[in-house]
Amino acid sequence: MGDRAAKDALFDGLATVAKALGNGRRAEIVDVLAQGERSVDGIAAELGQTVANTSQHLQHLLRAGLVRTRRSGTRIYYSLASPRVAELWTAVRDVSATHLAELDKLAAAYLGDRSRLDTVTRDELAERLRAGDVVVLDVRPEPEFHAGHITGAVSMPVGQLARRLRGMPKDRQVVAYCRGPYCVFADDAVRALRRRGYRAARLEDGYPEWAHAGHPIQT
Repeated sequence: MGDRAAKDALFDGLATVAKALGNGRRAEIVDVLAQGERSVDGIAAELGQTVANTSQHLQHLLRAGLVRTRRSGTRIYYSLASPRVAELWTAVRDVSATHLAELDKLAAAYLGDRSRLDTVTRDELAERLRAGDVVVLDVRPEPEFHAGHITGAVSMPVGQLARRLRGMPKDRQVVAYCRGPYCVFADDAVRALRRRGYRAARLEDGYPEWAHAGHPIQT
């Protein structure tokens, strides 16, 4: 029979992972790494943080066993320790969306009005890709596209959209996707496409959910 101190120590250990995720910047790092491996400076730029601050957050995640590292020359690259970490992040996000009353307001303040944006489900997009009647745009940063993307998607980071749309035919619907349900890149892309006369919609969530559902991907 274990004693109280041993049980306390066990549950404190189990809570280590929750503590590591109990910070918005570290949660965002996990969201970024769910797309694929990134360098420290790349993560820092993505978060708008200094490399020093970002490194501290990464060390918290490393000690909790949520990320792993590799060195290439002078650079350190981070990735999620396993697919289970991405599943954990998805579960945390979904529970928050279901039970945290203020989350809808927070999301709306960041994402804007989505009521006029058409949405395509994963299964619908998979079927239309097989039929060949849709153009799929990956509007995430290029490193994330190269780490893994929907099979048949075209890399078109949202910041490059305006200059790269020239010549793209308008006879097929365009579906844009990014990191997940709280990623603004796809929303911005759909709005920009519609202003230019394209029939555009966003994927209901993002690449990690597509991959986890077993739909075709390329790396």
